[in-house]
Amino acid sequence: MKTTLPRQSNRGPRLPALPALLALSAALASGGACAAPGDIVAQVTHLAGVLTVKRPDGSTKFMNVKSQVMEGDVLNTGEEAFARLKFIDSSEMVLRPNSVLKISEFTFRQPDPKGDKIRIEMLKGGFRAVSGMVGKRNREAVSFSLPTATIGIRGTHLGALFCQNDCGGVPTPTGQTPDNGLHVDVAAGAVVVTPNQAPGLAPSATSPSPATVLNAGQFGYLPPPRNGVQPPLVLVPPAQAVQVRMPASISQNAPAGGATGKTSDPECVVQ
Repeated sequence: MKTTLPRQSNRGPRLPALPALLALSAALASGGACAAPGDIVAQVTHLAGVLTVKRPDGSTKFMNVKSQVMEGDVLNTGEEAFARLKFIDSSEMVLRPNSVLKISEFTFRQPDPKGDKIRIEMLKGGFRAVSGMVGKRNREAVSFSLPTATIGIRGTHLGALFCQNDCGGVPTPTGQTPDNGLHVDVAAGAVVVTPNQAPGLAPSATSPSPATVLNAGQFGYLPPPRNGVQPPLVLVPPAQAVQVRMPASISQNAPAGGATGKTSDPECVVQ
């Protein structure tokens, strides 16, 4: 069962649309791009703070502007760090501080839309994302997995923040710390939020919460499981909603370098 929430009034605060995306190097912009484990799927275009990556082979490195991201990588932003990624299909993500993200699967073949597949796991923290070519031509092939839900897209600019006693520094309209759980906002397009089965229960133990569609300008909150049951996603008025915001130095298309991190060494191995 899928629930579509009614559209909200435009009177509430609107999230600024992410500007046009930066062009990547010719290697990433190839029209016939595809990916296999260990292949390059993205590049760091903006960075403020510390970003590390754990490769599928177990090695760990510090990343900088122009560092390459591969399928299977696990990215980790440090305290007060923001990182912006540009993918080979022109999609883009910005990671919040103290976030952990895994590029679980990324397949993009220009002449073969049926082979598209993007699956990104947000293990901790929050992000903003703008869909690229895969999201435009094959939206069912794109998904974001979080600890309590999976988010599917419909040509989208979205934000997501997962709080588990670690969102004390996130600004809110009320000035209060965001509640634990998943906060989702949609700036353009729509998303489908499907709650996961509550942990520790057999699939037949209880009916799962329904999938919910959030449209542009809407905000949703998925509470954590209670007594083994996952509550459904609820619509949040804009004046009370948690908005996933990014600093101008990351969200704007400033030249790589300067305030966003300048280096002659794209990667350094962590000893």
